[in-house]
Amino acid sequence: MPTADLCFLTATELVHQMRTKALSACEVMEAHLAQIDRINPQVNAIVTLVPEHAMDGARAADAALARGIAVGPLHGLPVAHKDLFLTKGIRTTYGSRIYQDFVPDQDMLIVERMHAAGAITVGKTNTPEFGAGSQTFNEVFGATLNPYDLSKTCGGSSGGAAVALACGMVPLADGSDHGGSLRNPANFCNIVGFRTAPGRVPVYPARDAWFPFSVEGPMARTVQDVALFLSVLAGPDRRVPMSIAEPGSTFRQPLERDFRGVRLAWNRDFGGLPVDPRVTAVLEAQRHVFAGLGGVIEDGSPDFSTADEIFKVWRAWYFELRYGELLTTQRHLMKDTVVWNTEAGLDITGPQLARITTQRTALYHRVREFLETYEFMICPVNQVPPFDVTQRYITDINGVAMETYVDWMRSCYYITVTGHPAISVPCGFTPEGLPVGVQIVGRHQDELGVLQLAYAFEQATQCWRQRPALVA
Repeated sequence: MPTADLCFLTATELVHQMRTKALSACEVMEAHLAQIDRINPQVNAIVTLVPEHAMDGARAADAALARGIAVGPLHGLPVAHKDLFLTKGIRTTYGSRIYQDFVPDQDMLIVERMHAAGAITVGKTNTPEFGAGSQTFNEVFGATLNPYDLSKTCGGSSGGAAVALACGMVPLADGSDHGGSLRNPANFCNIVGFRTAPGRVPVYPARDAWFPFSVEGPMARTVQDVALFLSVLAGPDRRVPMSIAEPGSTFRQPLERDFRGVRLAWNRDFGGLPVDPRVTAVLEAQRHVFAGLGGVIEDGSPDFSTADEIFKVWRAWYFELRYGELLTTQRHLMKDTVVWNTEAGLDITGPQLARITTQRTALYHRVREFLETYEFMICPVNQVPPFDVTQRYITDINGVAMETYVDWMRSCYYITVTGHPAISVPCGFTPEGLPVGVQIVGRHQDELGVLQLAYAFEQATQCWRQRPALVA
């Protein structure tokens, strides 16, 4: 099989072919390493590559199958890890000059679970410094480029992961999401990124074991592959007190479902956010697909009026928690937006936290009640399509000024603060050929329902099949 064709098989198909010995793990790994060698210099998605380690893992995977040893659900699959995740013996920089030579002596739990399922690490994917901002660039490795237009950003902060997937360099990649970092780059790169409920994918180690805004999770080219990946990543862990008890095997069941009569809320702008008309046009052109699935669609949105302040205060608090000590010793090596966001955390007061905690509780219940009427909410992932890679962040949408470096991501982080699961699925392209995704939000901890609707939409549209011309 030609390298390009093999590298664009789904993870599900690759696993099947390796288990039936139609392909060997070595063949699969060699093809993906060749694709990385060919494409990565043009996009800068994978920033630390470990080819010898990867081929050793592939040979071990083939030997295990030859001996008839029971293997995991990701056996033999090449994977890449976000450069925010600890990887034992493999450089982990956080996109920061402070850590540009750091080699950890442990794996994150998400990496442990991938290895236990048989996945093989090929390297690390690029991210903004400390994952701050939805534009992937840093002073260690530079910017990652959008494969659909090399002059545009791929989004972030899991931008390297999204580009590696879109270019066939890996079939699966992990990521994280605080204000949209799984959904935004998936939306910009025509792949699937899934922000699950906090605790669905346990996070360890973590400075705050109960922090509900930052989650880790799966990215892939198809919804079926995301479900397979989630089946490995999800499940309880005693080291993570907020982890959800339901086993990951829940997500290995078939995704087919009848959506006739299911009520869907069509949320164009979250009650008044500025949205680029090119994004709106792509989404509106696919509204009929949800109706064709049998859904009963009505325009509507919960009241998100307090979400912006809630997110910004908790984000500042978290930045001070994570980077406050670095600010006193390494400020000269930190980018301006990280400094600003960390300093904002120094000014937060107890009464302020009490007020926004009360507001967050009320917001959760408003959204919960809304989703008792509508099983799903359909909305934009991003308020803008991919923009110039030299622009650090969006400062204006439809003539409305953005006050901070994160304001243009409100269509993502409004969902973050409610804790509801949300997925970005390929939806179409702008007239310039830039990808646009659709965000599907589900009820509290109903990841399976979100996957089922996303799968039905994906099967009806097949937008995910449009590869970048770069890899043709």
